Amino acid sequence: MTTSGYQQNQTNEASAGIGSRAAARFIDWIIAGIVGGVVFWVLERVADLPGWVSILPGAGFGFLYFVFFEVATGSTPGKKLLGLHVHGAGGASKPSIVESGKRNAYMLFNLIPWIGGLLWFISAISIAVTVSASSTKQGWHDNFAGGTRVTKA
Repeated sequence: MTTSGYQQNQTNEASAGIGSRAAARFIDWIIAGIVGGVVFWVLERVADLPGWVSILPGAGFGFLYFVFFEVATGSTPGKKLLGLHVHGAGGASKPSIVESGKRNAYMLFNLIPWIGGLLWFISAISIAVTVSASSTKQGWHDNFAGGTRVTKA
């Protein structure tokens, strides 16, 4: 059943609000940035990579970081630290790879030269607005992913 285009809560856990979700995302960006930066720094020293590869830690690697942890455990390290959990569509214990990929697809805007950062920023603001406005605390990206939901674990 849907309300305002978003799937109803199907677990007894409370939905996480924008503040805790944003804080978890910030922690994850720091972790992903450090790990990705080190990995790509080492790769750059070991292999003769083209210069455009330098944008991958912030965009491509960050996307893979979020998808990997959400699919593997239902929580990224930042979400786990703050007691949050991502559920898949229909109340599944964690999202599928397709659901997580769709949920985090907006991060790939950063791969687009010149306007990618602006597109990412507009997407992030619209996620914050839709999470805040939703009675189920689901953003447009959760709806796009089939009804994923972030809860307080």
